[in-house]
Amino acid sequence: MQNERSPGRERAREKDGEEVTALARGLDVLRRIAAADAPVSNRELTDWTGIPKPTVSRITATLVGAGLLLRLPDSERFVLTASVLELSNGFLRNFDIRARARPFLIRLAERTGLSVHLAVRDRLEMVVIDAIRPRSAVLVSRLEVGGRMDLCRTAVGRAYLAVLSEPDRRALIGSLQTASGDDWPAIAGGLQRGLDDALRLGFATSVGEWHQGLNAVAAGFVGPSEERYSVNCGGAAHQCPQDILTGEVAPALLDCIEQITREIGGSRATNAIRAAG
Repeated sequence: MQNERSPGRERAREKDGEEVTALARGLDVLRRIAAADAPVSNRELTDWTGIPKPTVSRITATLVGAGLLLRLPDSERFVLTASVLELSNGFLRNFDIRARARPFLIRLAERTGLSVHLAVRDRLEMVVIDAIRPRSAVLVSRLEVGGRMDLCRTAVGRAYLAVLSEPDRRALIGSLQTASGDDWPAIAGGLQRGLDDALRLGFATSVGEWHQGLNAVAAGFVGPSEERYSVNCGGAAHQCPQDILTGEVAPALLDCIEQITREIGGSRATNAIRAAG
């Protein structure tokens, strides 16, 4: 009988490990290009990811061959192709919550005159899965589906944290602290205040903290399978100063959340939060 630690078996394990590492690196490259504001070169990808340049070159060549990247003519720079959009559209097609929540989000946008976003978490950021603009508004948010928002400094991120279970919340805040490094002391106070508000009042606010001149209020909810979502309602500071956010917009937002959860069979809070309340 062959020994479990035979050279052949060890080589197979190493090969498997290399394949997993290659996949992780390829996904990292795709994410970096997706987050960039302009076409990206192999040298920039090397600087951003720490992956050796020859390896980056092989990854981008593979992604071009797979139809996920396009190398610009007469250039060493790359952009995403429509094939990546097809992947994201496939994700959104399976997001039934999006279709079922949309009528209520539209009513919220028209009632408040503010932009409304439905968001979920992706790693340490919130990502928009639906964006509604009121017909009457002149100034609206530029955030589109797929747009990302800071989890610590935004109302939508703080509201999301509030509907997590206590262990999950502690773990995520720990990850946020580690990622923030020396900036954490400047972030932690606002995050904690927003989280406290969300746990006590059911909604969180952010007044010029993520982007100067932008204010927002948000509330989270739990889907029927315990998935977490957050609804953000906001706009220019002169449209929704803090007293308007808390006195007029927040009640409309909470009413919207109540209607969504009734429609989908979800809840406004986790069992742990409801029990504490």
